Amino acid sequence: MRVAIIGSGPAGFYAAEALLRRTDTVVHVDMFDRLPTPYGLVRGGVAPDHQSIKAVARVYEKTAARPTFRFLGNVCLGRDVMVEDLRRHYHQIVYAVGSEADRRLGIPGEGMSRCTPATVFIGWYNGHPDYRQAKIDLSVSRVAVVGNGNAAIDAARMLLRTPAELEKTDIAAHALEALRNSRVREVYILGRRGPEQASFTPPELKEFGEMEDVDPIVAPEELAGCAIPEAEGNSQQEKNLKILQAFAARQPGTKTKKLHLRFLVSPTEVIADADGNVAGLVLEKNRLEV
Repeated sequence: MRVAIIGSGPAGFYAAEALLRRTDTVVHVDMFDRLPTPYGLVRGGVAPDHQSIKAVARVYEKTAARPTFRFLGNVCLGRDVMVEDLRRHYHQIVYAVGSEADRRLGIPGEGMSRCTPATVFIGWYNGHPDYRQAKIDLSVSRVAVVGNGNAAIDAARMLLRTPAELEKTDIAAHALEALRNSRVREVYILGRRGPEQASFTPPELKEFGEMEDVDPIVAPEELAGCAIPEAEGNSQQEKNLKILQAFAARQPGTKTKKLHLRFLVSPTEVIADADGNVAGLVLEKNRLEV
């Protein structure tokens, strides 16, 4: 059996490994990617200071070393090869192309300068070829990150790392140089739901309290009404709440940079300055309804 897999990220490699392990038939896999390098989000989406997560690429290397596997990079479906071409040469086609489109907020002013989708910023500091030339303005002192998942935490962490911390990572050289000269001193993570619904994972959240020059700040009123367990909980929600409670109980810090965690707020408009750049956000307070 000959199978074409379109996309060389984690989904593509796990599909390839499942096919190549079959014992009932011999499977030959050709994996195509529009980029010259494989691994998708592991290469272009995982934060450069999280090398342990990137180590999963070793598993993919073992798949790629199988004699019935081939990788064909720099081949774009719809430009260099068509679906009909693949159908003539393969018994099956697996589409593992992921989702490259950003989810927009749909609010006035969203497209102005300094209003950047996370995909662009994350791709920029990871050296993704699509975003290598992105214009990331780090001349401002405050940045708002809208979202309550690990992508938001990654973006905030990279904005607040010291140059010494960043130098230990595999961050793209152009991003390292720009972040060395960054004037960003405060980052606000804005969650549209409450602390109990936050989707970031506890190790990533806890990391803010371990950074060299960052004070994580949570106002006690942000946790009002949350059922914070007295003992250490096992669920992600319970662990997150305990960490947030510890941040809220901290004494005012003396570190240069601040990370503010806000909940139950939604941006409704991006405000522009006289030059058409982002100058602020209009926020509305949300209420959870069951």
